[in-house]
Amino acid sequence: MVTQGKRGNGENRNTITVVIAAKNEASNIADCVASAAFAHEVIVFDSASSDNTAEIARAAGARVVHTDWPGYGPQQARAFRLATSTWVLSLDADERITPELRDELLQAVASAPADGLAGFWLPRLSQFCGQFIHYSGWRPDHTLRLGLRDKSDFTNHYLHAHMTVAGNTAKLRQPLIHYSYPTVGTLLEKLERYSSGSARDMHAAGRRGGVGKGILHGLWAFVRTYVFKRGFLDGRFGLMLAIYNAEYAYYKYVKLMLLTDAEKSGP
Repeated sequence: MVTQGKRGNGENRNTITVVIAAKNEASNIADCVASAAFAHEVIVFDSASSDNTAEIARAAGARVVHTDWPGYGPQQARAFRLATSTWVLSLDADERITPELRDELLQAVASAPADGLAGFWLPRLSQFCGQFIHYSGWRPDHTLRLGLRDKSDFTNHYLHAHMTVAGNTAKLRQPLIHYSYPTVGTLLEKLERYSSGSARDMHAAGRRGGVGKGILHGLWAFVRTYVFKRGFLDGRFGLMLAIYNAEYAYYKYVKLMLLTDAEKSGP
């Protein structure tokens, strides 16, 4: 059971808060929270789920905060501000911390002061339609997830936000398990959601889209994934992933074009 603790004050620099942003993750949240049970506290930010995500998370021992959805980056930044531990670990509902990674995390924060480190990158091992992917640009997939609370933040992007740490960082060796696309149904749902979110971020950055750009970027995404990132070594799943990446690139540029058109036409 996850326990609640007091804000880290330097007396014990080994405490970790795990923060999880979730919406309609009833099928994932219990196992996710359970994998983080070693932490000082687990905070689940529930964004108006219509299922029983919040109840399951609370029963698993997490602290649940009900909130809206301002975007991935702003949501994670909110969660970081509520953390009470010296260290904060950002976790997604479809990710799992293995016992081996747990041990490495605890050892990392214990030795960090002597090493002068403020953050750690975790390698991810991700699944695509039931198959773990070892090539295709998905491995190694180091992602900055653990940092000193007082030196960590998140970028403000709606979708592709990332953690930032003011200080030196290091890479861990044990992988974070990521059940990213368990079925074709989730693949299609995420294709819609992710391409829309990316188009929104690109529009905010002043980028411009178009059908031609979508086709060119889609073709390059396929070639990069399947050939240059050796997706062919992942067999048929590598081919499926290359096609998915091509579709994702195409649709985000088309959606970006439509956002720009809508802005020009006005209300």
